[in-house]
Amino acid sequence: EPLAANPIPIPHIYSSPEVFRDPSTTIPASGKPEQHMSQSVERSKRPLIVASIMLATFMVAIEATIVATAMPRIVGQLGGFTYYSWVFSAFLLAQSTTTVIYGKLSDIFGRKPMLIGGIVIFLAGSALAGFAWSMMSLIAFRLLQGLGAGAIQPVTMTIVGDLYRLEERAKVQ
Repeated sequence: EPLAANPIPIPHIYSSPEVFRDPSTTIPASGKPEQHMSQSVERSKRPLIVASIMLATFMVAIEATIVATAMPRIVGQLGGFTYYSWVFSAFLLAQSTTTVIYGKLSDIFGRKPMLIGGIVIFLAGSALAGFAWSMMSLIAFRLLQGLGAGAIQPVTMTIVGDLYRLEERAKVQ
């Protein structure tokens, strides 16, 4: 025997006109549709922006390789072999804890200021780590580096998501 019809009408999720609107526009609280960033940025500027994003991401990614290669010599000069793992842990801890924070801050204050701020913090931490006088100072400066890297990683991915429509993202990411 077939199931009886449900006497309570259940609204279907696809019946909302919001589902059928153009995904490249957003409707803010004001009710007026805004253009998606992928439509507002000239196509000729996209390669420059993507190159900048790739450079920032490369800077954070290559950092771990450089430090891992140089650490035996650094420990030999600064001493403090017992703190060896903290050099890496401080960076990763700071990066992973601030990723979500910078993601939300970039929603509030904008992508560009957060990315530039993250790059400045990362470079300042890198320069100071180069001048470290002890293992404790190196760990502190690596923590600062991680704070900057925590902004670079999520914001670069968000910028790519803003620049390209869903259909175009697979080519870039």
